[in-house]
Amino acid sequence: MTSAGNVRPGGRTARVREAVRGATLAELAEKGYEGLTVEGVALRAGVHKTTVYRRWGSVEGLAADALDLAGGEPWPVPDTGTIEGDLRELARLVLTGFADPETGPVSTAFITASARNPVVAGALCAFFAARHEQSAVIVTRAVERGELPGGIDAADLVRTAVAPLYYRLFVSGEPVDEAVADRAAAAALAAARAGVFRPPQSP
Repeated sequence: MTSAGNVRPGGRTARVREAVRGATLAELAEKGYEGLTVEGVALRAGVHKTTVYRRWGSVEGLAADALDLAGGEPWPVPDTGTIEGDLRELARLVLTGFADPETGPVSTAFITASARNPVVAGALCAFFAARHEQSAVIVTRAVERGELPGGIDAADLVRTAVAPLYYRLFVSGEPVDEAVADRAAAAALAAARAGVFRPPQSP
C-alpha cells in the first residue's frame, strides 16, 4: 500500500490527489469526521474506491493528506504596522475561521480526528508548525521596529496569542468572541515584552 506521503506529484496523480482532497474537505464539512468514509470520498471525487484505499489506506490517511496539503498553502498573515495590531488580527483570524460556515466545520473535524488518531494528530501538529512558521514574520517585523526585544521564540508567542481561543472552543465550551481574542493577544504581547518568550540566561 502506498501511503499518502508517498503520492507522487505531477500529472494525473496530482489531479487525483487534489480531487480527493477536495472531496475529503467537502465530506468533512457536511458530515464531520464521524461521517467520513472512503466510499463517500471516492464517489464525490469521481474515482474508484480501490484507488483511494491503495493511495490513502483509510479515512485517517485522507484527513492527514488534506492537512499536509493545507500546511503548504499561504496564510493571510496580518501586517497592520504594529505588533499589537498584528497579534490582535491573528487571534481574530482564528476566531473567524472557526465561525465561517464553510471552513469552521472542517477545522473542527480535523481537531476531533486528531484526538482519536495518532496519524491525524501528527499531521495536525505539522500543519500548526507550518502556520506558526508563516506567522513568525510578525515577530521579526516587531523586533526590527523596536517594539520587541530580540531573541523571542516567535512560535511560542503566536501559540500563546491563540491558545485561549482553542481552549474555549474545544475544552471548556465557554463563549468566545472578539473581546476574548483581543484579550488573548494583549496578554501574549505583555508576556513577550516582559521577556517570557526569550531563552533563559546562563548563570
